[in-house]
Amino acid sequence: MGDGQAVRLHCFAHAGAGVSSFYRWDKAVGSGVKTTSWLLPGRDERRREPRLTGRDELLADLAPLFERIADEPGTPYILYGHSLGATVALTVTHALQEYGLPLPALLAVGASPPPDAPAALANCAELPDAELLRVLDRFDALPPGVRPGDVWFRSVVPVLRADLKLARNLRAAATAPTAPGPAPVPLLAVTGSKDPLVGAEAAEGWNRWTTGPFVRRTVPGGHFFVRGGELPRMLGRAARIVLRGHSDQTGQGEGR
Repeated sequence: MGDGQAVRLHCFAHAGAGVSSFYRWDKAVGSGVKTTSWLLPGRDERRREPRLTGRDELLADLAPLFERIADEPGTPYILYGHSLGATVALTVTHALQEYGLPLPALLAVGASPPPDAPAALANCAELPDAELLRVLDRFDALPPGVRPGDVWFRSVVPVLRADLKLARNLRAAATAPTAPGPAPVPLLAVTGSKDPLVGAEAAEGWNRWTTGPFVRRTVPGGHFFVRGGELPRMLGRAARIVLRGHSDQTGQGEGR
């Protein structure tokens, strides 16, 4: 199946991360889906670029995504964001509404409470090093044996702190009185069965953020279930449903 017949799946990663979690997704999602992961500044090959902490900076950085969507008005697509990426995906959806661009066929979020619900790490960006590590360790978000000043700490924690500020600012923007509010698109919220940060009850709150159909699902794993195989398979199935619906609508339009 060629790219012209594929659903685009645009992915946004969790705080402190690059996009390595999505490297094998094109195979895992199956046929009919083309995956694109969006790397933010300050990590991997963009590590020398200034890190983002605000909504306007984020949207400016994602200008190529908006241009792609504008250039492919008839191509169905899905947004998936994991943890911080969930708030990024919602922010992108709101921006698409503001710009008058085609909206996603599905907004999918994982391992994240909605912006109007408490978030365990929301106010941790300015914690002292040792305390921040204790909080992260409590939620199984640290490799074994990490200490302040070691290689992992020096490379990841500055990015993580910036991302926590970004998450806090995006949550505030999404709940501001002038924000668009619930998105007029179907919304899928996914949780990990052993996630210590976001449980099923918290994820259920995403139903307040859509005026369309809402579905919640649980997959095996902890907070980083994005690294497993069940999530991309689930999104692949959802994308093929989207593609069938799009093909039916296109066929009906051509038959008139």
